[in-house]
Amino acid sequence: MLERSTQKTETLAQQHEFIQGTKYYWKLPVTDLAHARQCGLAHNLGYPIAQILCRRGYDTSEKINSFLFTTYEKDVPHAGTLKDIEIAVERINRAINRKEKILIFGDYDVDGITSSSIMLSSLIPLGANINYFLPNRKRDGYGLSSKAVKKAHASNYALIITVDNGITAYKAANDAYKLGIDLIITDHHRPHGTLPKAIAIINPQQADCPYSFKSLAGVGVAFKLVSLLYEKRGIKKLPEKTYELLMLGTVADVVPLVGENRFWVRHGLNLVNQNRSYAMQTLVQNSGLEKQLLDSLDIGFMIAPQLNALGRLDDARDGVRFLISSNQDDVAHVGAVLKNMNEERKKIERSIYAQIEQAIINRTIDLDGENVIIASNDNWPAGVIGLVAGKLMHNYGKPTLIFHIDAHGTAKGSCRSIPEFDIFNALEQNKDLLLNFGGHTCAAGLSLDAKNLPLLKKNLEEQVKASVSPLDLQPKATIDAELELPEINYKLMDDIARLEPFGNSNPAPLFLIRNVTLQQGATLLKERHVRCSVFSQGIIKPVIFFNRPDLLPIFDQIGDQSFNLLAQVMKNEWQGVTRIDLQGLDISL
Repeated sequence: MLERSTQKTETLAQQHEFIQGTKYYWKLPVTDLAHARQCGLAHNLGYPIAQILCRRGYDTSEKINSFLFTTYEKDVPHAGTLKDIEIAVERINRAINRKEKILIFGDYDVDGITSSSIMLSSLIPLGANINYFLPNRKRDGYGLSSKAVKKAHASNYALIITVDNGITAYKAANDAYKLGIDLIITDHHRPHGTLPKAIAIINPQQADCPYSFKSLAGVGVAFKLVSLLYEKRGIKKLPEKTYELLMLGTVADVVPLVGENRFWVRHGLNLVNQNRSYAMQTLVQNSGLEKQLLDSLDIGFMIAPQLNALGRLDDARDGVRFLISSNQDDVAHVGAVLKNMNEERKKIERSIYAQIEQAIINRTIDLDGENVIIASNDNWPAGVIGLVAGKLMHNYGKPTLIFHIDAHGTAKGSCRSIPEFDIFNALEQNKDLLLNFGGHTCAAGLSLDAKNLPLLKKNLEEQVKASVSPLDLQPKATIDAELELPEINYKLMDDIARLEPFGNSNPAPLFLIRNVTLQQGATLLKERHVRCSVFSQGIIKPVIFFNRPDLLPIFDQIGDQSFNLLAQVMKNEWQGVTRIDLQGLDISL
């Protein structure tokens, strides 16, 4: 029998039913199924897809059409509505015309690398006297620094343009002003109470910025700047590479794939699937993908991590050279480095995760008694801990902060939080304990004196307890639609494809498949994954559960008892053969 609970929490946006799985609480949004069927008929969509749209809030013809058919005219606001962008364009034009030296100051993640690449590949053809710098994570830390500003002054730079950083660079901005360097900040992170001193700050997150779409990645903000620059110069087309870079950075930074972001990612994927740059060809080859058509999940999970590995473990500047170079030999050389660095990053990530899991098993970290997971170590590279924090948050359902302790006793951390708990606001309430912090609602970075970690943990525990319910702190999965095995066919796959690109705010759909039985014994693959086959209504389907070895003993005891399956439906291409697979997430008995 399927266990149901009518528990509700004030922090949930709408009523849900809750189903207890073996690992996750399954959230089933209460939906008018008759209305969903009508929506499906009206838009020539299968019933499961209509359920997905209605459960995600697209429950009228206007909303459905707006989501399915993003257009430039409807979904892309004019760049000129960004606060300060006209000032920035005028200053860049003046610098180009006077041959003044321009420095692009980026960040070491994929968003920062692609943002820097867009600025370079767009400004160089205009004759700009331009160079770029991306800080080394270990040596330089995050963001524009006074040291970098002073070096720029010594090298006679007249203009610094930040991309994907700068909104909290108060001291560096003051130093630039004193030294006579004009500063343009382009960023997308949430501003603090005050803003740095700059001739222009382009960031849609500013409270008084009239730009209607607030969820651009850093690369999106950089793109809007060069778009208006080209428009003002009467140039109708940006370099073709720009759209590949925009797509790559937007997907990698996990911003919501709705509205304008959805339009540009679709556009970029279409271009990449018609004509890939040397860099993209190399990244695809490195990842072992054999698909003819890439999708956003391929970019997010297979392509982008290779570039991220450079900034996490080495020098991100190689990433810019890799992305904008037209020399195949140079691209191939850096591509080989990327592949090796990414493999090394995976090993380090698995090691850190295993150490924290062992602490959970030993109850050094008490999941039953604590609302927040906090762990620290002086051997954990700062560039990898954010990935570990994200995985822990997903698997255990609690806000997670992981820290690297440096030789000076400074704790540098990455946070990942559940949707119900705004980690940025929480850190702002603890800013007296922090040396610096920045980020978004569900992800942030921070640093503080390591001796203040216990007090930070105490404060966060109290904040979480006061603002969210115990159910919010359970690992959860949201059901998008109910499905029967006979409905899994290529028509369903075509309908699912209409919902792409998938990512933040538009995840690949999770289906509830009721009352299936085990067709054959489950097997363990690589000591981590479980494979089995399920049967219902005369149909047999194979299922694989990644990283769920805990399911093996459950399947060994399940016999012919029926159970309920939570799974994604995936198209799998291998050696020229295409098949439809079920990727299981959880079961409920």
